[in-house]
Amino acid sequence: MSGHGAPEIDLTTLNPDETSRLKLAIVAASWHTQIMDGLLDGALRAAKEAGISEPTVLRVPGSFELPVAAARLASHFDAVVALGVVIRGGTPHFDYVCQAATMGLTDVSVKTGVPVGFGVLTCDTEQQGLDRAGLPGSSEDKGHEAVTAALATAVTLGQYR
Repeated sequence: MSGHGAPEIDLTTLNPDETSRLKLAIVAASWHTQIMDGLLDGALRAAKEAGISEPTVLRVPGSFELPVAAARLASHFDAVVALGVVIRGGTPHFDYVCQAATMGLTDVSVKTGVPVGFGVLTCDTEQQGLDRAGLPGSSEDKGHEAVTAALATAVTLGQYR
């Protein structure tokens, strides 16, 4: 079951003085509008809960473009969150885009030391994306989770600057 065993991170338990000072960027792909709107809404809600009223939001064409945007932003922010949706089709394109986005975002985080929240849904069907988008009736809110993880990591690593 998706989400089973996930840690419970409550943004309200983090020090609001620390989280509200963090600079957050959210990079969101543009494919699959309904799912992306849900992911972005969840991400913005999590930022607001952490006391970040105006995170920077940057839209890119697709999930393949997320790593280059995250790399450009990482040196200017305490945390970056990448949101995207890739739905399996009838060609290997799905595998290439998923691998490129995953490896690219991992490289950005490791090379810069800036936490990158991974909110890229890699789904077999559109319904799986809808179920994870934080929309009414969704069972999960991956946009919210990605921001929560990135901010919790930024706070944890903050003492090691």
